[in-house]
Amino acid sequence: MNYFSFEYAYFILLLIPILYCMYRCREQIKPIFFVHLHFLSAKKSFIKLERLIKIIIFILLCTALASPIVIDKINPLNRHGKDIVISIDGSGSMNASGFDTQDEISKGERLSRFELTKLIAADFIQKRESDNVGVVLYGDFAFIASPITYEKEIVVEMLNYLTHGMAGQNTAIGEGIAMGVRAFKHSRAKSKIIILLTDGEHNSGDISPKDAIKLAKDEQIKIYTIGMGNRGEADEALLQKIAHESGGEFFYAESAKELQEIYEKIDELESSKIKSREYLLKDYYYFAPLLLALFLLLFLLFKEVRK
Repeated sequence: MNYFSFEYAYFILLLIPILYCMYRCREQIKPIFFVHLHFLSAKKSFIKLERLIKIIIFILLCTALASPIVIDKINPLNRHGKDIVISIDGSGSMNASGFDTQDEISKGERLSRFELTKLIAADFIQKRESDNVGVVLYGDFAFIASPITYEKEIVVEMLNYLTHGMAGQNTAIGEGIAMGVRAFKHSRAKSKIIILLTDGEHNSGDISPKDAIKLAKDEQIKIYTIGMGNRGEADEALLQKIAHESGGEFFYAESAKELQEIYEKIDELESSKIKSREYLLKDYYYFAPLLLALFLLLFLLFKEVRK
């Protein structure tokens, strides 16, 4: 969707005093008495046309100063929010049920922690209008399920294909962070975030959480960590350390409702700065009224020379 606007719309206000002056401050024609009027051509029609052209020239110049622009809001280059990677624990323990004790999100269905996590993550992704989002799944190892993209529908669709155990039955938190960092390889965003979810302890993988934290810090990536399940299941101390050292925050969810509230909290924390500024790709068209004004000015000069 394209829309037309002005970069400096206040320059249009210059037309008010200019047009008023042209109306009130007209040129005084000094009368000359001559008996043989048929020898002269008053050319009154051109005098009226000349005045109209002058008005048009001033309007065009003020329009050029206001800098008309066309903005394409669909263009992905106009979406300069944050780049976010959601790194989801897909280990065997995520198949446990009973996480949605009040059936508020599962709507009566008996869903596992993993399925509920996907539902809540999908809702979060669709709300991030200005951001690019990717998904990482980790277990014994980690892989990028969806690269970072602004196509939210594709990311949500990829989420639907994921199942627990696809990356193994264990919990390699270090791999989950490291693969999240790798997902930012082609990212040009100034703000990069990983949201790491787990219901267990680090017990697998070739990359330690300590080394993974260093990788994230080197790339200036902030990590929000979320522990899930009953207290004591997830390694809270490790998750707190990851969040603290990377500049993020640690949360704990004992139910699906709490997990949804955590996502809403992260949305508030990471939306305020983005929504307070607007980055738009603009096509400038100030040269069009400027060239037209120049053409009309040259036309008046030509007519003046030929008098």
